[in-house]
Amino acid sequence: MRPPSMSQPFLLAPIAECVPAPPGAQVRLAVLGARGVGKSAMIVRFLTKRFIGDYEPNTGNLYSRLVHLEGDHVAVQIQDTPGCIQVQEDCVQVLDSLSRCAKWAEGFLLVYSITDYSSYQSVRPLYQHIRKVHPDARTPVIIVGNKADLLHARQVQAKEGLQLANELGSLFLEISTSDDSQGVCDVFQYLCKEVSKLQHAGSTDRRRSSIIPRPKSPNMQDLKRRFKQALSSKVK
Repeated sequence: MRPPSMSQPFLLAPIAECVPAPPGAQVRLAVLGARGVGKSAMIVRFLTKRFIGDYEPNTGNLYSRLVHLEGDHVAVQIQDTPGCIQVQEDCVQVLDSLSRCAKWAEGFLLVYSITDYSSYQSVRPLYQHIRKVHPDARTPVIIVGNKADLLHARQVQAKEGLQLANELGSLFLEISTSDDSQGVCDVFQYLCKEVSKLQHAGSTDRRRSSIIPRPKSPNMQDLKRRFKQALSSKVK
């Protein structure tokens, strides 16, 4: 499987599959990771409940769906990203695409395969790049170890994933996209909830900052007292 060409921008290649949602009820997610870790399979599993094992190398599709989340319908947009994305000094074009994706998204899944140690090593630089774009530590980032069903081929221990997540201050989960549809759904739904909480907190902060405090009425008794004090000092 050859890596996709990076001569074309991958960001926001829309797939019109989402029913319009109420204004503001929208969540933007990005799934990042090395090639072959199962990013596209995870997204399709979440949106359709189906598992498809083989994919053509993608150029970064944007999946849109209306998702039922805690009693509300939320328009969820999920940005898939080419697997050859790496944070390297000699990949300026790739880095630019990654930056645009990071600016667009409000929540992130950083995915590696437990059968590929190099994919695990790519998580830290991806996380660091996200934090450069989103210095606010509240921006939710979840580290996901995928292909947990392939224990016979494991190269990354669960404790290594947990240790990395603790160091970075993120949540860590191991899942099997092929065997556990509910686990995949739980990951995406949890990320959607965290983004929604952040959106709500941001709108509350904006409302509070837009409220101009009413000036206090002057205390007439206090003004009279100060005026008398001023006069008596002048007489002295």
